[in-house]
Amino acid sequence: MFESKILYVPLTRAKIHFVPDVVYAQVPTFDNPHQLLQMDLLIPQIKRKLPAVIFVTGGTFISANKARMPQLRMYLAEKNFVVASINYRTVPGARFPQPLEDVKSAIRFLKANAQKFSVDPEKICVVGDGVGGYLAAFAAVTNNAEMFNVGENLDVSSEIVAAVDLYGPSDLRQIAETFPVELQNLYNSAASVTSLFVNGIPAFGGVDGGILAHPVSAERANPINYITKNSAPMLLMHGTNDSVVSPAQTELLFKALLSQDVEAERYLITNAGHADEHWQQENVLGVITEFLIRHVI
Repeated sequence: MFESKILYVPLTRAKIHFVPDVVYAQVPTFDNPHQLLQMDLLIPQIKRKLPAVIFVTGGTFISANKARMPQLRMYLAEKNFVVASINYRTVPGARFPQPLEDVKSAIRFLKANAQKFSVDPEKICVVGDGVGGYLAAFAAVTNNAEMFNVGENLDVSSEIVAAVDLYGPSDLRQIAETFPVELQNLYNSAASVTSLFVNGIPAFGGVDGGILAHPVSAERANPINYITKNSAPMLLMHGTNDSVVSPAQTELLFKALLSQDVEAERYLITNAGHADEHWQQENVLGVITEFLIRHVI
């Protein structure tokens, strides 16, 4: 009458430890010469070295909230990736290439501390969305390039094995190229976040003008200009209804990668907007995970 039910539970999932606010670098910004950069780690409790994903959050160049995209990060952790979600320097306290330097510092930090965090240092990938996708793509195309190596662990390579760019820009001069002219003008204005990212603040060491006013600086900040045979394989995904970054941006990068014989795949997600609920769905998360697994096995 009072019998308990018996439930047999096969052990098919590992425990995952959450380790927040690990400092991976200390860097200067406009108002703080010693800003701490941090990462949140999801570490599957498996007794072997695991591949790792550095997740680079988006935020329109003005925000780098490492708490974003928890579903994607947990999905990857449950597929036995160590996942490190990072913050990085943003506008107006920083400008290009400082956020990219931060991503590379995070890569080197994870390699240098691989044993502590159960990471295989030869199997590190980068995934990002929006501006994070732009930075992930930049890390991939400049794979192990010394020109962006900074930080304390200069003896450790910043090389990665693959990257995923979710709806990120690739040519900052053309982010809104398929949008209405009025919106294009806003993106190209001197007050736009993109212009401040490239040009800096005029009153504090930057130069005045929009993103189109200084073509050399704009070209330097575009990942499509750094592709080589050493660039890492890349998955690009974009929503057909993205009204923040034109889908033409990932198409531009996709074609540029293939023209240089770099392995690349691109998916268009029907009806998806910029960072909306489409990006949390099982089939999208599955495509991302399968691509990464293929490059770490």
